Amino acid sequence: MIAITTANGKAHESEANLRRQGAVLVTGASSGIGYATALRLARNGTIVFAGIRRQIDGESLLREGAGNIKPMLIDVADQTSILRAHAKIESLREYRLDGLVNNAGTSLAGPLELLPLAEIRKQFEVNFFGALAMIQTFLPLLRDSGGRIVNVSSISGKLAAPFVGAYAASKFALEAASDALRLELRPFGVSVSVVEPGAVRTPIWRRSADASLRILDEAPLERRADYDAAIRHMMRFAQQQELRGVPPEHVARVIERALVARRPQARYLVGADARLRLLVARLPEAIRDLIITAALGGATRRAEPAAASRHF
Repeated sequence: MIAITTANGKAHESEANLRRQGAVLVTGASSGIGYATALRLARNGTIVFAGIRRQIDGESLLREGAGNIKPMLIDVADQTSILRAHAKIESLREYRLDGLVNNAGTSLAGPLELLPLAEIRKQFEVNFFGALAMIQTFLPLLRDSGGRIVNVSSISGKLAAPFVGAYAASKFALEAASDALRLELRPFGVSVSVVEPGAVRTPIWRRSADASLRILDEAPLERRADYDAAIRHMMRFAQQQELRGVPPEHVARVIERALVARRPQARYLVGADARLRLLVARLPEAIRDLIITAALGGATRRAEPAAASRHF
């Protein structure tokens, strides 16, 4: 069994807490990073409340989870769903909630000019407000146990690239909230860590590209034509992310480290590309823009206008 210590490095001291088995709640466990994290923790002896969107998604977790996984329907964008999960976990008195892993996420790529605001808001509902809702709801249990919060962000929360601006904005927001929460919750013995992966071999970007194309098809043709080259690049990028990314198991290993380290770090980078992009993020904007434009193969170059115009 994984031994999760409190944020100050001490073991759980309450006799009542010691009699209860430690558990971790992982959202977005249906696939990718969340799935890999739930399995890793379960196979190492931790009880895992695995947040899934559909009951069928929990079947493989139950088969592979060494008897330690308890699938739980959670839609982080639905407060009623979150409250239902909280009531269920709170009623299981034999378990002590030691950790919350906010992993549920979604992505929709495309030019910010063309993405409908309703779709951008959906990304924020899951990637930012959903994580915050989970924290607010489960903090009483985590304060009782001196537990830990691990927010799965992205290196896009440090460096925003063209055509993933909405996704990056939601991750920037999560990073900022995590910084504030880390200091706000420290007096109560609750630690907050952020995991920042680079490219990961998951289907999120392929699904994102497919959904983006469906939405962009509805944009006015004359406006969409300005971005045709960028959209084609976006499709190639999505394919490369799946091929070149680290396996989700690598991220799961880092999440586990954040949960069990005697003194957890504020941030954990995952992948060589994440480290490289963090270096780029620290460069002056003019140099940074040149590097990003070159990496995108000119997809952000401005087309020559048909006629000059002035705007006052």
